[in-house]
Amino acid sequence: MTHYDLLILGSGSGNSLITPFWDDKKVAIVDGGIFGGTCLNVGCIPTKMFVYPAQLAGSTAEAKRLGVDLEFKGARWEEIRDRIFGRIDAISEGGRKYREVELENVDLYAEFATFTSPKSMVTATGKEITADKVVIAAGSRAVLPDIPGIDLPQVHTSDTIMRVDFPQRVVVVGSGFIAAEFANIFHSLGANVTQLSRSGQLLRGHDPLISERYTADASKRWSVRHATPTAIESATDGSVVVRYEDPSDGASQASEIPADVVLFATGRVSNVDRLDPEAGGFDVADGILSVDDFQRVLSNGEPLEGVFALGDVSNDYQLKHVANREARVVIHNLEHPDDLRATDHRAVPSAVFTHPQVASVGLTEPQARELAAQEQWPEEELAIAVQDYGSTAYGWAMEDQTGFVKLIARRSTGEILGAHLMGHEASNLIQPLVQAMVFGTDAHSLARAPFWIHPALMEVVENALLSLNTKDSGAL
Repeated sequence: MTHYDLLILGSGSGNSLITPFWDDKKVAIVDGGIFGGTCLNVGCIPTKMFVYPAQLAGSTAEAKRLGVDLEFKGARWEEIRDRIFGRIDAISEGGRKYREVELENVDLYAEFATFTSPKSMVTATGKEITADKVVIAAGSRAVLPDIPGIDLPQVHTSDTIMRVDFPQRVVVVGSGFIAAEFANIFHSLGANVTQLSRSGQLLRGHDPLISERYTADASKRWSVRHATPTAIESATDGSVVVRYEDPSDGASQASEIPADVVLFATGRVSNVDRLDPEAGGFDVADGILSVDDFQRVLSNGEPLEGVFALGDVSNDYQLKHVANREARVVIHNLEHPDDLRATDHRAVPSAVFTHPQVASVGLTEPQARELAAQEQWPEEELAIAVQDYGSTAYGWAMEDQTGFVKLIARRSTGEILGAHLMGHEASNLIQPLVQAMVFGTDAHSLARAPFWIHPALMEVVENALLSLNTKDSGAL
């Protein structure tokens, strides 16, 4: 049995916990996956490195509408892929080597492990580890449906799809963030893409207006089918056939489609179930570890001293920026146990880096109406505004036909309850709204106190704020 001052389970955001504070202390990192975690190796970073060249490749149609003739002659997928992972793999390996070899006070256990008590674990090879303080940052994993053929080599999740040779025919199963991004990547770079959505609506977890308009836009660029896959079968030429049921006509009809690769982007689940949380005495709710505001893991509703958790294993956001924020809180709380800080989860934004981009923060319209009913607000208390990109000067320059900003606010106070954007650089345009929600700036003040640069695209946010009928909205 080996004892440590700090045991970290996971090498993604958990890797950042090793600050100079621990230089004279013994630290263990336990991770049976790729060093650096999901975001670095198979998630946010490499996907966005594919998104940008896909954006360039997909710009020809927009340019043509503006009188500029651009020609897409094809993408050198292997060159793009190898450039991306030549960089990513080197960072992962460098981080692993630094922790495993160069730091004498850090031991890396490159294997999976399970808890035997709140502060002890046994690894897959039988090594027993204990620690004074424990941080669980074990992340999440992609899930696959239990259907025939799911184990065929042509079937992928986001963990493996980026390393394939370029496929001419791609079937994407799913309707969320990952499905939207990869459908656009492969379509823009020249593949024939079919997206299967169980509900027929894409991004259905977003505000209904986002889902409606994004589904309509995506359907113009690749095939979107209201369908559920039932089996995958090998074909004689090395491809596969995806069999699915299509209920779009009111009755389930069996259909099939050929594919070179099939991407299942049907969700991710916390890895907590692989850790034997019962042996640790940890509370688990809806598949994730229960933690308090200070990121301390709960046992029978009470925080365990010296046991923390962060990221996908203990929240349902599944966002890297949330894991990083929680990691900073845990860093402080590990080093200052008498001065604990809480994680502020107000106004957590998200973005989908597809085309057009989608960004969201706060309540959707149905959620806002549910809140209004619960709080017994007057019927007119909700103020909602929708502003099209094409209504602004920069939108005219772009001849934009799809982008918009939707804001939801409380009329009597001007409090911004939610913001939902679709269009060019939505992930950037949403940031002033996030800041306003965090700092309590009302819609009226946000629209009128700062200057908004004309004719920047950000004016679409200003105009959406101005069109909200909230408190004092009539003032100049």
